[in-house]
Amino acid sequence: MAKPWATLGIDLHLEPTGPGLRRGLTDALREAVRTGRLAPGTRLPSSRSLAADLGIARNTVAESYAELVAEGWLTARQGSATRVADRPVTPPTGTPAPPRAVTPPRPERPRPAYDLVPGTPDLSAFPRTEWLKAARRAFLAAPHQALGYGDPRGRAELRTALAGYLSRARGVRADPERIVVCAGFVHGLQLLGRVLRARGVARVAVESYGLAPHWKQLTAAGLDTVPLPFDELGTNPAELAREGAVLLTPAHQFPMGVPLHRDRRATVVDWARRTGGLVLEDDYDGEFRYDRQPVGALQGLDPDHVVYLGTASKSLAPGLRLAWMVLPPTLVEEVTAAKGGVDSCGVLDQLTLAEFLTSGAYDRHVRAARLRYRRRRDALVRALATHAPHLKVTGIAAGLHVVLRLPPGTEQSVVQAATWQGLALHGLTFHRHEAATAQPLDALVVGYGTPPDHAWTGALEALCRALP
Repeated sequence: MAKPWATLGIDLHLEPTGPGLRRGLTDALREAVRTGRLAPGTRLPSSRSLAADLGIARNTVAESYAELVAEGWLTARQGSATRVADRPVTPPTGTPAPPRAVTPPRPERPRPAYDLVPGTPDLSAFPRTEWLKAARRAFLAAPHQALGYGDPRGRAELRTALAGYLSRARGVRADPERIVVCAGFVHGLQLLGRVLRARGVARVAVESYGLAPHWKQLTAAGLDTVPLPFDELGTNPAELAREGAVLLTPAHQFPMGVPLHRDRRATVVDWARRTGGLVLEDDYDGEFRYDRQPVGALQGLDPDHVVYLGTASKSLAPGLRLAWMVLPPTLVEEVTAAKGGVDSCGVLDQLTLAEFLTSGAYDRHVRAARLRYRRRRDALVRALATHAPHLKVTGIAAGLHVVLRLPPGTEQSVVQAATWQGLALHGLTFHRHEAATAQPLDALVVGYGTPPDHAWTGALEALCRALP
C-alpha cells in the first residue's frame, strides 16, 4: 500500500546533506533560516509530516527541531506549530553587498489627500454584497467544463449576456459569436494593434486629446499614431487619408467631453466603407448620461467596419480586468488567434458578470451610480459657480469628469497650486498628443468619480482654493 505522504501537512523543500540524516537535516534547516529562505515566523511542517515527506524516522526530525530550538533558530510552544525565530538574516556567501548611497535619498512626495484625476469610479461604492451573491449563484450553476481552458473568445454565458445588454442599452448590433472578452481595454487594444500590423497597416489616426497609454499600445505594435484636429463639433475626421484605422471616443470624447457631431459620425463611417479602414470605438463610460438622451454607439451604423470596445472599469471597477470587443465578422478569427488560443480572463469573474447582467443587478447598480455621480457633478458645478464664476465649465452632460477652462498661461501654476493643497489633478496638456498642431488650451480635467462620499466635500474645497 502506498504511503499517504502527499496528503499530510504543508510542503517544505529541503535537501539534507552530510554524514548523517539528523546532522544533514539540521544543517539544511539552519542554512535555510540563516540565509532568509525561511523567513521569520514561517510555520514548519509537523515532525510527522516532514518525516513522511523525507522518508525518515519521525524521531530524527523531532531531534533536529529540538536542537534548532535550543540554538535559537526555531521557536516552539506547547500546542502550537514550530516556527522560524525572529533573528537577523545573513546573506548567502558570494552575495554582493548593496551599494552605499553616495547622497541621501530624496524624500518621497506626500500622497495627495484628495484625488480628482479622471478615469476611476468610486471604488468604495462597488456592489460587494450583490457581486458576492451573483458569484455564488454563477459558480454553483457553472458546469465543470467552465473550469477548463475554455473558448479563447471568453465564456459563452458572458458573451450572450453582453450581446443582449449592449443591444438594449447601447444600440450595438451584437452577436455572441462576434464578441471577444479581454483583460481590460488596453489588452483589447494590444490585440487589435497586432492584427492591424499583421494586415499591413502602418498608421492609425487618433484624437488630439486622449490617453497616452492607449497611443503607446499602438506604437508598441509598430503603428504610427496621427492626431486628428478637434473643434466644438468634436474630432474632425475630414483629414483621414492613408490611415488603416482610427481610434475614437464618439459618444463622449475623452477628455473634452463632447459627443461626435452626427455629420462627422456619418463621415467617419463613409471613410471606413470607401477605404476598408476600421473604426475603433472606445465607449469607455457609455452608461453615464445626465442632461441629454444617451448617444448610441457608432457601431450601430456599420457593424462591418466598426470595432466596439466596452469595459467594466468605469461602471464597476478597473480591478476586475474585464472588457469586451464586438468585432466585424472578418476580424473574429484573427483577434482570437492574437489572443493566443486560450481564454486569458478569469472564469469566475466572467460568470459573475454574466449573472450580474442577466439578473438585473447591473442595471440597478448603474442607475444608482448615475444618480450619485449626477449629485456630485451638480455640487461641483455649483461650487465653481460660487468660487470661480469667471471660469467656464464644459463637458458636464455626461461621464465622470468636467473640463474647466483657465486663463491662458495658467494651467501649470494651477496644477502646482492643487498639489500644495494635497489634491491630485491633471491639466488638459497631460492628455494632449505630442504631434497635435492646434493651439494648446489651458484647462483642468476634473474627475469627480474617484473620491469616496466622505472625501467629496474636502476635495471640492481643495479644488476651489487652488483656482485663480
